[in-house]
Amino acid sequence: MKKQCARNSARLSEPEEARAYAFLLLKFRLRSGNELALRLRQKKFSEKVIQDTVSFLKDRQFIDDRLFAKGWVSSRLKRPFGLRRIRQELALKGLDKEIIEEALAQVKEHYSESAVAGQLAEKRFSKLKNIEPQKAKARVYAYLVRRGFSPEISSDIVKGL
Repeated sequence: MKKQCARNSARLSEPEEARAYAFLLLKFRLRSGNELALRLRQKKFSEKVIQDTVSFLKDRQFIDDRLFAKGWVSSRLKRPFGLRRIRQELALKGLDKEIIEEALAQVKEHYSESAVAGQLAEKRFSKLKNIEPQKAKARVYAYLVRRGFSPEISSDIVKGL
């Protein structure tokens, strides 16, 4: 792999190499503009080349933060994760707060966090039958919070177990 990269860098200019690397990353999954810029920085491209590459990809709609956020939310809800965790992950990906809230608002209409958390809690609680109930409830509560459900929802559901 190193030999191939060294060979390619001799033939390509820095902007071409940055675009080629960006396309390679985009081949595997959608990425946010900030996430792609971070990966290009890790490869030690100059800031000008990074900015040019990201704007080139945005202009040609290879990068679309709104589309990325929508896809990320939908894939994470299938796992299933809570909206708090998804919000945090999108913020770590460098998306604007406005884009994050817009993506989450679209799914809030059809997604019942309480119902999903309730199903997860029941499934998890049934696996902990050999443990005393208080410890099992504490573990289920911690599990739900780690999955991104709010502490309020998690405690309400655990009380109902």
